[in-house]
Amino acid sequence: MIKPTHYDDDGYPIQWLRSAIPSNTLASLNGLAEAARDRKALGEDTRIHLHTYDETNKRVRPDRIARKIRRSGGKALIALVGVQSNQFPRATDLARKFVKEGLPTAIGGFHVSGCISMLDEMPEEMVELQKEGVSYFAGEAEDRRLDMVFRDAVAGALKPLYNFMADLPSLEGEPTPILPSKHIQFTAGSHSSFDLGRGCPFQCSFCTIINVQGRKSRFRSADDLEQIIRDNVAQGIDRFFITDDNFARNREWEPLFDRLIELREKDGFDIKFIIQVDTLCHRIENFIEKATRAGVNRVFIGLENINPDNLMAAKKRQNKITEYREMLQKWRAHGATTYAGYIIGFPGDTKASVLRDVEIIKRELPLDLLEFFYLTPLPGSEDHKVLLDKGIWMDPDLNKYDLNHRVSHHPKMSDDEWEEAYRSAWASYYSDAHIETVLRRAAAHRRGRPGNKLFLMMWFKLMVECEGVHPLEGGYFRLKHRTDRRSGLPRENPLVFYPRFAFDSLRKHWAYLSSVWRVYRIYRKVKADPARRSYSDLAIAPLDGNDTEDLAMIRETRGGAEAVAKQLRDAAIRKRGKDRAAATS
Repeated sequence: MIKPTHYDDDGYPIQWLRSAIPSNTLASLNGLAEAARDRKALGEDTRIHLHTYDETNKRVRPDRIARKIRRSGGKALIALVGVQSNQFPRATDLARKFVKEGLPTAIGGFHVSGCISMLDEMPEEMVELQKEGVSYFAGEAEDRRLDMVFRDAVAGALKPLYNFMADLPSLEGEPTPILPSKHIQFTAGSHSSFDLGRGCPFQCSFCTIINVQGRKSRFRSADDLEQIIRDNVAQGIDRFFITDDNFARNREWEPLFDRLIELREKDGFDIKFIIQVDTLCHRIENFIEKATRAGVNRVFIGLENINPDNLMAAKKRQNKITEYREMLQKWRAHGATTYAGYIIGFPGDTKASVLRDVEIIKRELPLDLLEFFYLTPLPGSEDHKVLLDKGIWMDPDLNKYDLNHRVSHHPKMSDDEWEEAYRSAWASYYSDAHIETVLRRAAAHRRGRPGNKLFLMMWFKLMVECEGVHPLEGGYFRLKHRTDRRSGLPRENPLVFYPRFAFDSLRKHWAYLSSVWRVYRIYRKVKADPARRSYSDLAIAPLDGNDTEDLAMIRETRGGAEAVAKQLRDAAIRKRGKDRAAATS
């Protein structure tokens, strides 16, 4: 099982000595395959050997893998798993090499599933690869579906397409998502990842999850969760990224948190978590309190935008900008580091409005980390289907569909303006001045962990500035292999490639050291300030309930005043309902 990476702008696979977070798909499929092996899915006389590769930190050499298989004897299946749209060109190159070696090969993941789900016809590049003998797997592999694929592979009769998109399986009682500990040592820290739920009830037009995992949520049980934790802790893994798109909408969130609290407080497990939530999670009684007791110390929030009109255009109606500040302050009060995603390129955006909005966020929201994305019509999303059906231009190079490249045109901004807005947004948020502001906010709180904020902000800043990749694709010490270049591009002369690679590595590390030393001095100044506990600004100032309308986020954004008016109407309706209920009782 191979989780492919994708190519950089020069055509080399993006690989690191240490990458960021292990692949949840690889962990899930490895757990399912281990279960198939343990129950002898191919019969008593057939042994199943499993090998997993995460190409973000491990080089994949099809010729060597093929030789190893031939030396070992038996039969093999090459499964390219969790393939996103930007990874499909790399997966294609690898698949062709494996097929050339005579090995049955299949590709699965969001690109395949999204295209099968949303498009009337399979894209040309998929059809061409299928003609060359590569199989596709669309949907999810639980419910012992791997058994069928294994049997077909052994018989030399893989089907061109395994399509389970119309049959979403239950997750309860399914095998533990787990990776061998040898994988974790090549990631930043002892993190692994797993999901506790799939599917989303919302209708965001830019999202592929609703069309791949469905709009009906499915969940693992508290017993499943405990088994996942115990299996991972047994091999030294105690930090986890729960990959559910929105954990706050998991109807079983409380029993799940209660089980984690029990493991931490009664059984002494030192476990920590990163979760993803929506902007209304603070309205769920006890959600944030129990989350942080359960070990959640980092939270990713789908902020997406601060313009109500943009949010409505993207069908992200669940986001209420009037709630942003209160929600972030509540997470901050409980000691959690907050991340947020921000999309640039909604129809109402201009370069000036984007940069104005970033300044508003810096000034008015107590947010720690902000990561920017281009609005991207990902295959499998409603946005992609609409543009395709209308014949509107989208970049044909799938390698660019990583949310870090512009792949369409904007109705108001020129291509150059859109790209400049994206670059400037990163530069503005991760300026030295704003890094100091975030550090001062953290130092003012007894659970603020300014050192942790410094590390994370520098990670985000340096990946963008020095490596030219999105922080979620980042890692430590970039690796490049001359012979692994993308098909169609020439193999570079070693006398050119290796000196340039060495020079680039030295240049980047000098930039790392210079930036880190400069910002570390800011950190030391903040920590040494005897008045650091008394620091305050607009973002962290206590809420008085009457200041919302005075925020620039309300006054200067499209639809802000209407959002406040709606909030007041909704509050009045809730109050009347409570009053009637009290009178009746």
